[in-house]
Amino acid sequence: MPSLKEIKTRIASVQSTRKITSAMKMVASSKLHHAQVAIQNMLPYENLLEHILKSFLASASEDARSILSTERKELKSVALIVYSSNSSLCGGFNNNVIRMMQQAIDGYKAQGISNITIYPIGRKVAEKVVKLGYKPAGDFIELADKPNAAVCKDIAEELTNKYLKHEVDKVELIYHHFKSAGSQVLTQRTFLPIDLSTESIGAYNDRDLSSNMVTAKAQAYLKEKGRLKEQTENEVKPLNDDFIVEPDLTTVLKSLIPKLLDLMVYTALLDSNASEHAARMVAMQTATDNADELLKELNLDYNKSRQAAITSELLDIVGGSANN
Repeated sequence: MPSLKEIKTRIASVQSTRKITSAMKMVASSKLHHAQVAIQNMLPYENLLEHILKSFLASASEDARSILSTERKELKSVALIVYSSNSSLCGGFNNNVIRMMQQAIDGYKAQGISNITIYPIGRKVAEKVVKLGYKPAGDFIELADKPNAAVCKDIAEELTNKYLKHEVDKVELIYHHFKSAGSQVLTQRTFLPIDLSTESIGAYNDRDLSSNMVTAKAQAYLKEKGRLKEQTENEVKPLNDDFIVEPDLTTVLKSLIPKLLDLMVYTALLDSNASEHAARMVAMQTATDNADELLKELNLDYNKSRQAAITSELLDIVGGSANN
C-alpha cells in the first residue's frame, strides 16, 4: 500500500487537474453559447432563402433546375472540404472526422479516382492531409477558430468555377452536424452537384439551440418547448409565397443557387465550430466527474492508511506498556 505522503501528493495532483478540467468545461460552455448565437443569427437568412428557393423550384423548368445539379457520369477528380478543430481535448471529435476522410479517400481510390483535392479547415485535419501525402488546397487554419462568411464564399466560388470548368466532378463536405449540445452527427454531404429537390430543403435544419445542457431530460423538455413555440409562430405568421419574379425565373435561380452554395460552406463551418465546443465541454465534464470519483477513492485509501498507522502506533504503545 502506498505511504500517506504518496497518497496525499496524488490527491493534491488530482485536485489541481480537476480545477483545470472544470475551468476548461466552463470556457467551452461559454464558447458553445457564442457558437449557438452565431447559428441562430444565420438561421432567418437560411430559412427564408430555402423557402424562396423551394417555392421557385416547384414551378421551375427542367432547364432552370439543372444548373450545377447534373451528376457527371464519369468521375475523374473529386474535392473534399473537411472540417476539424485547431486544438485537442475534445474527445473523438477530430479522430472521427479524419477517419471518415480516410474512408472517403479509400473509397474513391477503389473506384480508380486518384485526383483528390482536399480543402482542410482546421489544424488537425491539415496536419493529417500532409502526412497522407496530399497537398492542401489552401491554408484555412484560422477559419476553424474564427468563422468568416467572406472566406467561405471564396471557397464556394472557387469550387463552383472548377466544377463548371470540369476540373472537379464532385465535391463533398465532411463535418459534424450540430443537433444539440449532447448530439453532433458526423456527416458526409454532397456539395456539388447540388441537390435541388424540394424534399431535401430543410433536411439539415433540425438544431436545438435553446440550451447547452447535455442531460437527456433537459434536452427532451427544451426540444418539446421549442417545438410548441415554433408551431405557434408558424400559425401566427404564415409566409407569403406570392412572388413577383423579374426579369425571369432562370435568372433569379442563377443568383439564388450560388448564394445557397455559399451558405452551405458557412453553415457547415458554424455547425463544426459549435460541435467542437460541445464535444470539448462533454469531454471536460467527463474528466471532472472522473477526477471526483478518483478523489473519493484516494481519500478512502488515505483514511484507511492513516487508520492503519494509528492502529499500529497504538499497538506499539500497548505492547510497550505490557512489557514494562
